[in-house]
Amino acid sequence: MGWQHGRFTNITVGGDDISTWTNTSEMTRGAQSHDVTAYGKNAEVHVGGLKNGQFTCGGVYDNTAATGPHAVLNPLVGTVVEIVRQPEGPGVGKPEQTFDALLTQYVETNPVADNVTWSAQFTISDDIADAVQA
Repeated sequence: MGWQHGRFTNITVGGDDISTWTNTSEMTRGAQSHDVTAYGKNAEVHVGGLKNGQFTCGGVYDNTAATGPHAVLNPLVGTVVEIVRQPEGPGVGKPEQTFDALLTQYVETNPVADNVTWSAQFTISDDIADAVQA
């Protein structure tokens, strides 16, 4: 089994690379479940439905960057944007996911005794295109 360090992950949102300010990200894929149980069964019967997913990311706030997380993400709240996620970083033969997602939440957290951080939550809209980078 091969291991991959997370530090190589690369993320672009709406064409802007936010990797420099990102230190965590997570992509969740799921599907709806439909109960199709009929009379006479002793247990529920389910079939899969439409696929769905969430994408979250976060990191350290940078107040000097004109292209930092606040400048890039804050104006996008409530809009659908293209996200490109390269979980092993950029490079030929490495995986890449491209998908549209609705930015549902952008949060900046200001603790008294630590760095300002940010986080963003996206709802994936439509299919995810899984590819190998060329």
